[in-house]
Amino acid sequence: MPQSAMPGWLDRLFGRLTPGRSLAERGENLAARFLRDQGCKIIIRNYRCPVGEIDIVARDGDTLVFVEVKTRASDEPTPEEQVNSAKRRQLTRVAKTYLGRYGFPPPPARFDVVAVIWPPGQEPQIRHTKSAFEATD
Repeated sequence: MPQSAMPGWLDRLFGRLTPGRSLAERGENLAARFLRDQGCKIIIRNYRCPVGEIDIVARDGDTLVFVEVKTRASDEPTPEEQVNSAKRRQLTRVAKTYLGRYGFPPPPARFDVVAVIWPPGQEPQIRHTKSAFEATD
């Protein structure tokens, strides 16, 4: 059976990924490696809860870092621009849920964005924006 005729659930069952998903996964892997190289300790990847998901939760010294990874084949629009106000609100809600496990007072925390620009056939470029935004209400 040609791959294009295979149902999506069957592709997922056997581990095949669509090209877009593959790029996102490669970007997240690269971002995690980059953060480790910068001295961060990765605590969890793809943290999910009822209100959403955060790509990477890391520790940078005493600070918890909630990282949104945006991987794109081109830089137009920039990946950072795609972390809009709705996305920031959603990330804040997920972070608050995660921080709930630490009791009071919670540890210091920040939101970072890692942009991975990975044009086909070229080496990826990484931009790390620390404290990219403040928590919203």
